[in-house]
Amino acid sequence: MKVMVMVKASPSSEAGEMPSEALLTAMGQFNEELVKAGILLAGEGLQPSSKGVRVRFSGRQRTVIDGPFIETKELVAGYWLWQVKSMEEAIDWVKRCPNPMPEESEIEIRPLFEADDFGDAFTPALREQEAGIRAMALGLGTVRFENMEKRVIAGLNARFSLETLGNIPLHWQRIAPHLGHIPGQISKTAYGVCWNPGEGCSFDYLVGVEVDDTAQLPAGFEHLQLAAGRYAVLTHSQHVGSIKQTLDTIWTHWVPDCGLHIAPQPWFERYTEAFDPATGLGGVEICLPLAE
Repeated sequence: MKVMVMVKASPSSEAGEMPSEALLTAMGQFNEELVKAGILLAGEGLQPSSKGVRVRFSGRQRTVIDGPFIETKELVAGYWLWQVKSMEEAIDWVKRCPNPMPEESEIEIRPLFEADDFGDAFTPALREQEAGIRAMALGLGTVRFENMEKRVIAGLNARFSLETLGNIPLHWQRIAPHLGHIPGQISKTAYGVCWNPGEGCSFDYLVGVEVDDTAQLPAGFEHLQLAAGRYAVLTHSQHVGSIKQTLDTIWTHWVPDCGLHIAPQPWFERYTEAFDPATGLGGVEICLPLAE
């Protein structure tokens, strides 16, 4: 779960008093601990409310109100965004925090809404819209959602781990001479299918093409059926050599927060006819199966 941890303002923070070197050092050490624990997502201190404004809404009218604001105890002087397992874990971490103010102070913890909290009102269409917005915010571009038919991919399979990811280009080089000559090949689009995940982030990776018949496949070739269903399709717009960075962003940042449920079945890279092997650019898509 995600929580926002808010440092409430105090007379000293509203007066613009800067923290001491000792407090800055202690806070720096605390933040390092949060990072090492994999909890800290973001965090900043805020200027006093005298440097802020509020916009009041009344029907169609908008009124700008300049600070400072008098209700000090209700103001926020800084915040963190944390990823924690539970509210209890967040409380334990806050208790370890140095007092952020020279006087008595308070820190408030509030859980963020998650997609499932909205129930049936958050329709599949709204979920996909929100997921698309989050992808654009992460620099992943526009997400398409496609209903795909089942298909059979045939080619060469190998198993990889985090330590052997650098060998994937060699795996593609093995299949390259066969592309366009594989019996039953349907189109020029090539696929890299990730499936059969195991311990230590290991997985099987099948590189090949879609076929309509597996009876005449060359020796050493394997085939795998991709399920029909709805897929999220994200585009890798940079050189193919940097696809790992795109995949890291997708799986580390987009998938956990997009509000969609990824089905536990093979997902794949798709290299369309727009992909130019000579330049390594164009036509690279990442397709993730969505759970119903």
